[in-house]
Amino acid sequence: MKRTFNTTLNHTAVNLGLLVLRIGIACFMLTHGWPKLMKLMAGGEIQFLDPFGLGATPSFILAIFAEVLCSILILLGLATRWATIPLMITMLVAIFVAHAADGFQKQELPAHYVLVYFFLLLAGPGKYSLDYFISRKMSRRYRSF
Repeated sequence: MKRTFNTTLNHTAVNLGLLVLRIGIACFMLTHGWPKLMKLMAGGEIQFLDPFGLGATPSFILAIFAEVLCSILILLGLATRWATIPLMITMLVAIFVAHAADGFQKQELPAHYVLVYFFLLLAGPGKYSLDYFISRKMSRRYRSF
């Protein structure tokens, strides 16, 4: 019972939780981005929203960049905080532009993604990530000077 209300952080559990969260959210988003990438590779006409006035194809490519490349970066824990930003923008466009008239039921999933990406932006990727490995290597290099 005492442990139920304990607010002390268990760093191993937090880092493991961040790993599971990163892998899970990246895999979930890849299921949205991969079909878009395949559609782009197949050629043909692209019909996609143009929320920033760039054109349908560039907007489609930006969505693929976020949903595929940035998801892979998050999966690896590489440039994690930077990778969350395009994904949050893409999901905010989904909420406020693509599904603006559809109601909460269609906006709920992208809102969940935004919350997770915002958490990863604040918390970082955790110890089980390439960011952590690179950070440790760099700090060792600078200590030797």
